[in-house]
Amino acid sequence: MSSRSFVEPNVAPLVGSTGRSYGMLSTFPPTACGIATFSAALAAGLVANGATVDVVQCGAGGAMEDPLVVAALDEQGPNRFDAAVDVLDAADVVIVQHEYGIYGGPDGDDVLTVMDAVAAPTIVIAHTVLRRPTANQRDVLERVCAAAAAVVVMTESARRRLVDEFDVDGSRVEVIPHGATTPGIDGVRLGDADAHMRRGDTSARLLTWGLLGPGKGIEWAIDAMESLADLRPRPTYVIAGATHPKVLARDGEAYRHMLIGRTWSTRVASHVSFDDTYRDLEGLTKLIDTADVVVLPYDSEEQVTSGVLVDAVAAGRPVVSTAFPHAVELLASGAGIVVPQRDPDALASAIRRVVTDLDLAASMAAEARRLAPELSWPAIAGRYDRLAGRLVVPEAVQA
Repeated sequence: MSSRSFVEPNVAPLVGSTGRSYGMLSTFPPTACGIATFSAALAAGLVANGATVDVVQCGAGGAMEDPLVVAALDEQGPNRFDAAVDVLDAADVVIVQHEYGIYGGPDGDDVLTVMDAVAAPTIVIAHTVLRRPTANQRDVLERVCAAAAAVVVMTESARRRLVDEFDVDGSRVEVIPHGATTPGIDGVRLGDADAHMRRGDTSARLLTWGLLGPGKGIEWAIDAMESLADLRPRPTYVIAGATHPKVLARDGEAYRHMLIGRTWSTRVASHVSFDDTYRDLEGLTKLIDTADVVVLPYDSEEQVTSGVLVDAVAAGRPVVSTAFPHAVELLASGAGIVVPQRDPDALASAIRRVVTDLDLAASMAAEARRLAPELSWPAIAGRYDRLAGRLVVPEAVQA
């Protein structure tokens, strides 16, 4: 999927857009991972705001399919190192996506070799800030942050963790939220959802989407469905997404098969469906529009960012989520209900409240709609561009 497909229609460049140039080091579509999707969306948002973006792609075996990808950094192509550095150094500002699993070396420490070779000011986006890192994970992240001119995290909880528990200069850490790849919901579509639940002639539709694998907590949501069997009509639950490629390579479809078996053992198989169809932005938007409630039953207590969570809020959908840090923070003002991890009874109770209390569902959707504009990718890209502007020293000043 081309990153340009993420540009929202009829989005004009920012007033006073500088037309800055960016080099970006990251995984990128067609690689199936959240950081690749994030990078493509951010790049498209920057382009929509008048910037140029050249991407150095890693982790794709040298494949370069998107027009924004101009070089590849791959462990099977070591001769590309100098070319990749040249691309990044030619930009006004470099954006490095940091995640331990996308670069070579122990805990991805090969990224430091690239950062040390680049003279242009660098923004590091820290996607994962672990509460209990290993000694080497701590060392790698601290060195990556030290090599950057600025560090971006996406939640206040991630900032506190990074500054309080790592040796990182807090003055260089900025919070910029995760952007939304789905457009905000308009009044007509929200009204349609209200009418659907108010009629009561169709079951409430629950939705979870994203790459599947252990830790997603889908099993607890399936167990929750058993506790909702008394509702009439009974809710239906769609689990959308392919198995994560790394999980597939390691374990095959064992997790999906376990989930399917669980639907039968809990006697909810006729009300739960699995959909591994690939969807572009338009298709994903249509899928989210079918949902009355988005359910995020994640096991992790570490997750400081979730693109799925942001997309759900931006689409105006009420959310029932476990208490991972990003959900606790984003849903605090009322766009969702947060429950403990691995607790199907708590999930069932929260879902029951949303699908049976129309006023509650409407207030959650309204709060989500209020939050949506500041989460759009052009708005988020504008914040990155303003940060970049503070890092670039004008030639006149240099002289």
